Amino acid sequence: MRTRYLVVCLLLIAAACAALTYYWPRLPEQVPVHWNIEGQVDGYAGRVVMWALGPGSMALFTLVGLALPVLSPQRFGMTAFLPTYYYIAGLVVCMLGYVFALVLIAATGGEVSMQRALPAGLFLLLILMGNPMGKVRRNFYVGIRTPWTLANERVWYATHRTAARLMVASGLLGLLALWMHAPAWSILLLVLAWAPLVVLYSLLHYKRLQNSQQLESH
Repeated sequence: MRTRYLVVCLLLIAAACAALTYYWPRLPEQVPVHWNIEGQVDGYAGRVVMWALGPGSMALFTLVGLALPVLSPQRFGMTAFLPTYYYIAGLVVCMLGYVFALVLIAATGGEVSMQRALPAGLFLLLILMGNPMGKVRRNFYVGIRTPWTLANERVWYATHRTAARLMVASGLLGLLALWMHAPAWSILLLVLAWAPLVVLYSLLHYKRLQNSQQLESH
């Protein structure tokens, strides 16, 4: 799986480099790099930043993805779920490539609605990443890493099963909301709301187990 991850990432980076090289003469000196919640450009930078935004960020995360399993402490090793880990890391690189493609289209004068295209990518990422979340084992780099999930293996498993459902549900509801042209605030809410819910669940589940163990000890 590590080799497949590396090959896929290198192909994506090569595609980003080829696209940027091809469109480089058509890029203006200042390219749009930031959009507000209404989908309007509110930030520009020199076109050279496109190398960092696309191939650079993708290459950097590819290397980070390769390094994290090696750097993981022994008690929190990632061997047990490496295929899932590389799948998730690969999704992040794909998302970086997708965002780069959107910016490149906009920078070369193409029609792209960041207000819809970017959230659509995020919602798809939530669905694809949430689906295998229950397979992630305790570690310091991937998953819902709260003090309570790291402290208790049962809390970790229960939290990640809940996170998987919430992430997929948020992604599906988000795509539906985009299709129905829902207001921007509701799209943002669907992108973010699952995270604090999962954190709260991990705390409540930990406290419930703690209280149960105290009762049993008496």
